[in-house]
Amino acid sequence: MKVLTLFGCLLLAGSVSAQKVFKTSFKSEADKVIYVTEFKSEADMIVYETTFKSEAKPYSGIWYWTNFKSEADWKVFFTKFKSESNLKVYFTKFKSEAGMK
Repeated sequence: MKVLTLFGCLLLAGSVSAQKVFKTSFKSEADKVIYVTEFKSEADMIVYETTFKSEAKPYSGIWYWTNFKSEADWKVFFTKFKSESNLKVYFTKFKSEAGMK
């Protein structure tokens, strides 16, 4: 039973990712294809951009942009078409609004 519990914890820890994000130029290498909405009500996630790596928490909506693809938890590609995206985001200026909807 302990082995199953340990395995479950390890599996869960591997599936939860922090939000250190790298912007890629290629849709094929992206983990998330993102469409930026004009309205908060359309978004799946409200994102606040931070300059501190330590503030990026799992699915918090607080994103830290990294310059290195290998350091990123998510590689993202921005699209102009809502139908192409698998995540719709709205960028906010307020950290308290950040998060999944």
